[in-house]
Amino acid sequence: MSRFPTAAHLASWAGVCPGHHESAGRRKSSARRHGNRYLGAALGTAARSIARSDNYLGARYRRLSRRLKPNQVNVAIQHSMITAIWHMLTNDLDYQDLGGDYFLRRNPEQALRGLIRQANTLGYTVRFDPIQAA
Repeated sequence: MSRFPTAAHLASWAGVCPGHHESAGRRKSSARRHGNRYLGAALGTAARSIARSDNYLGARYRRLSRRLKPNQVNVAIQHSMITAIWHMLTNDLDYQDLGGDYFLRRNPEQALRGLIRQANTLGYTVRFDPIQAA
């Protein structure tokens, strides 16, 4: 991995770096780059299978799919995967999954507000009381 000094260099070479091209308020083409076709095909297949998994990348896929188009979500997951791969190979580490509930654990108040909002939409009034620790 010494050929790629950072994870961003590897993502750029693979063609999965995020694009944001805007000038004077006009959005320009943000199509993904032409990278290594074999690596791109493998990452694309893996990213499509992530959507149904119960791990960190699956939770990230579901969060991003609320506001992005399907192909954009796929490229974003590919970018996350290639970044993790670079760190694992560069630092000789094993993959440590953060878990499918990572975003709930990171901000539980936001998750609670979302549950209350969903219940109110369904016509229910909800009150949550914290559990007393034994």
